[in-house]
Amino acid sequence: MAKQQNLDWDDFRLVKIIAEANGLAGAAERLGVNHSTVFRRLGQMEDGLGVKLFERHRTGYVLTPAGEEMAALAEHMEENVTAFTRKLAGQAVAPAGELRVTTNDSLLIHMLTPLFTRFLEACPEMRLDVVLANQALNLSKRDADVAIRATDTPPETLVGRRVATIAWAVYGRAAEFPDAGTVDPGLLTNRPWVALGDNLAALKAARYVRDRVAPELIAYKVNTVLGLAEAVEAGIGIGPLPCFIADGRPGLVRLSEINPEFSAGLWLLTHPDLRQSARVRAFMDFMATEIGKQRKWIEGYGRKGG
Repeated sequence: MAKQQNLDWDDFRLVKIIAEANGLAGAAERLGVNHSTVFRRLGQMEDGLGVKLFERHRTGYVLTPAGEEMAALAEHMEENVTAFTRKLAGQAVAPAGELRVTTNDSLLIHMLTPLFTRFLEACPEMRLDVVLANQALNLSKRDADVAIRATDTPPETLVGRRVATIAWAVYGRAAEFPDAGTVDPGLLTNRPWVALGDNLAALKAARYVRDRVAPELIAYKVNTVLGLAEAVEAGIGIGPLPCFIADGRPGLVRLSEINPEFSAGLWLLTHPDLRQSARVRAFMDFMATEIGKQRKWIEGYGRKGG
């Protein structure tokens, strides 16, 4: 007789993500957790249910019939959440009031403003107060209700979800590199570079330039990613940029493959005391769904859509 186990939404979501990623490593990256965590949780689920959810093959993880049912249910759940969020504006349970959201200028200008627009159309009783800051605001003191951040180390005091991985690559001015695909990456370190300022020195891209480029070749520093993109496009030097920003600029070309040394998780975060707030739940569910539709573009493998 099969064992019985109580399942929650995260269990169904985990099965769906493993199936989409074709294995544990990709699923762990999507979720922002260790490979061993995903392996252990899947094992616990299968032991508790008494059935296998995946067949393990050399080419990846393949759903069993039971796994297929769970993944299909997870898909329906996501669709229902999206539909519910869109209907909130016309129902008595619709969230209302002001929500303070903190993010940085790069994400706001190149990604989030259209999504915020759609959220306000879906929830017309809501108002957004957007606070731009590169440093983390104190959500415990209500400096903000929700943070949308590019980070691999979200504060342990916050809760949320990793919704995408932001891809980076090295870019140069298109006019200077008409045959960008033939550029020898080994020669790039001998060219002038632009780099992030000291206040962003902890970012992977800043460390990469600091560790590999001679100081006298760093012609220009600036303390915003948008400023970095402007400097590369102006021809001051080459430099690392997020693909979702640089790929939309005709004046820029990739000089390297997507570099995982630069990548960072894109997180939706809030304080544990706020996660049951109707306003916060509606906003985070809506944004997770909308950002999910743009994931290929954010991760450097597709065009902007939606």
